[in-house]
Amino acid sequence: MASSAVFRLETDQISEETKQIATKELRETEEIVECGFRELRELLTVDSSLYYSTEEEFLRIFLRPCKYYAKSAYRLMERIADYRAKHYDIIGNILPQDLKHLVDSANVFNVLINRDQKGRRIMICCSRNWDPSKVTTDQLLQMLYMIHIASLAEPETQVRGFVVVIDCKDIGMKHIRNFTPSFAGKLLTFLQQAMPLRLKEFHIINNPFIFNIAWAIVKPLLIQKAKNRIILHGKNIASLHQYLAPTHLPEDFGGYLPKIWYSSVDWYPTIEQQSEFIKKWNACG
Repeated sequence: MASSAVFRLETDQISEETKQIATKELRETEEIVECGFRELRELLTVDSSLYYSTEEEFLRIFLRPCKYYAKSAYRLMERIADYRAKHYDIIGNILPQDLKHLVDSANVFNVLINRDQKGRRIMICCSRNWDPSKVTTDQLLQMLYMIHIASLAEPETQVRGFVVVIDCKDIGMKHIRNFTPSFAGKLLTFLQQAMPLRLKEFHIINNPFIFNIAWAIVKPLLIQKAKNRIILHGKNIASLHQYLAPTHLPEDFGGYLPKIWYSSVDWYPTIEQQSEFIKKWNACG
């Protein structure tokens, strides 16, 4: 039986264990944090063309992936604002209700209820469920963008990061034809330059020979850091388990948890509850 339990965002403050990770990996000490807040606020005050909330919990979203280096966080904010401006017609002022019609028709993404053995969020992408005649590439980008905004509301995810598993089983020419260089450019610019989430690993599983066509488009656009985090497993599930423990994976991927129900029905209501946070995000830039 496929899993369809209740999904919820974890908006509580980070655990003691996560605090230790933040200190070790992100330099998150009281002194460094206060310095980061102060310097980033100063940079935002000087630049009247850039608007972001200066509340501490909002600034953390950008400071954490930049290890509290204020100038790096500021440059990230600039890139995010620039990306939103360039693609405003797609993601500029998007709200959960704008995607409600895709809940039943775009069964491509699923954010697992559980985290992995390292406490990271897991998003599964089922490529074979994408019907380009019903869901455009811009709509796929909208869904990814909405998932990313909602995830930013989770302090645990800000620190622990995100893992993506892309299941390429049964992809065909209808998918490859729609995975254009234009879409690849928009997608990869978002993932590599305009996303404050810590993307820790990309796992590509069940990739057939035809996948090489899409890979030939994507690979030249990847920065080295991204290349180092993409793992191609083919049909070797045991290889995937070296990174993601089967105790934390669904049966679809050789795990011990119930099969996935690829539907937005699980997580859409939770994202809908974050409408105010999403509006706050949309006001920035």
